[in-house]
Amino acid sequence: MTENTLEIIRTKAKHILENHDFSDENIAVNAKTLTPEEAIGNPEHDDYPIIKGKERMLEASFKNSKGVAFSDMFGNFQAKLGDIINMELKNNFRRGIFIAALNAILRELNLIEKTEHCKNEDLVICAKDVRGFISEKFGKPKIFLCGLQPRLAEKLSLEFEIRITDMDEDHLKKEINGVKVEGIEKTNDCLAWCDMIFATGSTFVNDTAPRLIESGKPLAFYGVTAAAPTYLLNLPRFCPIGS
Repeated sequence: MTENTLEIIRTKAKHILENHDFSDENIAVNAKTLTPEEAIGNPEHDDYPIIKGKERMLEASFKNSKGVAFSDMFGNFQAKLGDIINMELKNNFRRGIFIAALNAILRELNLIEKTEHCKNEDLVICAKDVRGFISEKFGKPKIFLCGLQPRLAEKLSLEFEIRITDMDEDHLKKEINGVKVEGIEKTNDCLAWCDMIFATGSTFVNDTAPRLIESGKPLAFYGVTAAAPTYLLNLPRFCPIGS
């Protein structure tokens, strides 16, 4: 892609809004930061980034629908629909608001589903389906897991050859079924090595998704953050239990 991925997403979202005649510039989008308990409940495991305080979930509300996005920059926000769609996407907070809002808007239009995160032990149940998802769509690939979701990594590493990168330096100490978590400086190595990319939706917020998409490798995204971006870009998403 020669055009910035987020700008492609913005352009396609604008076309949808035009087709649905959202001409009322006073339609508001409200966003707030959820506590870890509000976001994912009280799961048995405590190794998720949101529990450790490295990320928070931004929740946007549009009419009767909600959408969320993970971000390492967070706060509350309110703006008119037009301002949200046209906002400058200069940092992870603004990109997080933008993606969460798109998730809520497209959910309101019944174009996407599963825009709110699963909670409690659904996080474990979700991972049980991931091997089938990959096998059905990609066969038996060598997988570059971009962004550590511990339960997904545990399941995938039992059946597939995988490499994992993560931005959180604390995760670099981890080993999942013998697979060491690597730093993002290994991204190019992983891209050259893998048959497919399985990436967290947070890559749309931290703006690393374009690099993955432009690699030309087959890819899929996981999680609620990726709901609107994957719909607008016509890419597969794994999120079996979100609401």
